[in-house]
Amino acid sequence: MSPKIGAFFPTRDMPSDPHQIREWTLAAEEIGFDYIEVSDHVLGADREKHENFDGPYDVDDCFHETFCTLSFMAAITTRVGLVSGVLILPQRQTALVAKQAAQLDVLSDGRLRLGIGVGWNPVEYEALGENWKTRGQKQNEQVQLMNNLWTQKTVNFSGRFDTVLNAGINPLPKQRPIPIWFGGQADAALKRAATYGSGWIPLGNPGTNSANALDKLNKFLSDEGRDPKTFGIEAWIRFGDGSPEGWMSTAKKWLTLGADHLTFYTSGQGAGHTDQQIEEMRRFYEVCKSL
Repeated sequence: MSPKIGAFFPTRDMPSDPHQIREWTLAAEEIGFDYIEVSDHVLGADREKHENFDGPYDVDDCFHETFCTLSFMAAITTRVGLVSGVLILPQRQTALVAKQAAQLDVLSDGRLRLGIGVGWNPVEYEALGENWKTRGQKQNEQVQLMNNLWTQKTVNFSGRFDTVLNAGINPLPKQRPIPIWFGGQADAALKRAATYGSGWIPLGNPGTNSANALDKLNKFLSDEGRDPKTFGIEAWIRFGDGSPEGWMSTAKKWLTLGADHLTFYTSGQGAGHTDQQIEEMRRFYEVCKSL
């Protein structure tokens, strides 16, 4: 079976211009990509003011808001799937994310896949009023609550982080529940993915670390009585791999490891302005559609 092929929205390179966002989005659908993926950060830290900050992104990096951008994309497309990659779930209110995701699923006619992670930036958590130290535990509970909110008219839920008493969201999503894919390679993230997820987004490269993480994931899936063959694996192939030959080599390595989704990651990779981004997307798609 041929892998699904995705285009990662180049948020760090995309200006605040709805016309260019529209141009890129329509091009991705026209080229034939199976899905579009939009990343997430609410805030960027000022490196000059945070002495110990060493994250990959900061206040100078542009991150278009995930749900707003995906909703815009839903309105101008008809076929292409819509993915968050990855939404930093524990720094958000659970019921609000469930409501936003449900509405996006309705507006897109069931095209949403929710990729989630726990993030790496404590500055962002602090600003949003959430606890950095309990993010993994909170995500574990959040997924359970969201699945309840997406499938039940009225929910009763009492947890460590959230309480919902005789309440529900309306409208419910078209997909019940919306598929959740987990990002990251920590053991705890892999265990949550195996327990609650529909797929895994490694975020890294197809080397030893990813192979070892996949072995752990498969064991966790078996422990849950789940068939690894029915569990999705989405690999990111970076523009910075250098050339169509490099992309092909990386894609083949991921396919050998079991990936069934291949995402072309160009954000912040030096792929150029919007027209150039689209041209590189065409090249990538041509390479991958023959796999």
